[in-house]
Amino acid sequence: MLELSNITAGYERGKPVVRDVSLAVSRGEAVGLLGPSGCGKSTLARVAALLHRPDSGTVVLDGTTVTDYRHRAPRALRTTVGVVFQSPRLSADPRLRLRDLIAEPLKATGRRIEIRERVDELARAVGLGGDLLTRSAHEVSDGQLQRACLARALVLRPRLLICDEMTAMLDASTTAALVAAVENYRRETQASLLAVGHDQVLLDRWCDRTVSWDVPPPP
Repeated sequence: MLELSNITAGYERGKPVVRDVSLAVSRGEAVGLLGPSGCGKSTLARVAALLHRPDSGTVVLDGTTVTDYRHRAPRALRTTVGVVFQSPRLSADPRLRLRDLIAEPLKATGRRIEIRERVDELARAVGLGGDLLTRSAHEVSDGQLQRACLARALVLRPRLLICDEMTAMLDASTTAALVAAVENYRRETQASLLAVGHDQVLLDRWCDRTVSWDVPPPP
């Protein structure tokens, strides 16, 4: 499903934060990527999600070798991946109602006819009840907003879900609810999962296997 081979990536020329890293996630497999802050695991996740072009190395997604990233990547590849980031406040337009936030990918891909049914279905799946869908992002808690961000990541039915520290800012009950929602989705679709984090207990319980990234790159 996902093959990252010899990836080197960074944000400044000559200063990579990821150096010659390889990682694979098979179809239907859940892989945890464990490492301390600053080791580069979130950068690797962005490469895997086609949001950041690596300096070198090869990305193969769903059998296709990736040559373009971000908006230049083919839509069929972009929609193969769903991503949930650590901070929902940085991932969501605070002016949007939660209903519109979840529907963003459907609107962007011209699938407006699916909005009502799909948004309502996913709101139930992630535990957004009552009038929460009518509230703006700035009017709800971090946990409620992260539930909406997870629903947004699932709305196009991705075959690979990347959760980059998805639960790091959440309490235990919300963490359990979001992990359960991800696992329900995976059981229904056989989707793959790359879960990035620093909580080994959570990753070991959640994933089929955990890859440890113990040593930060040199300065």
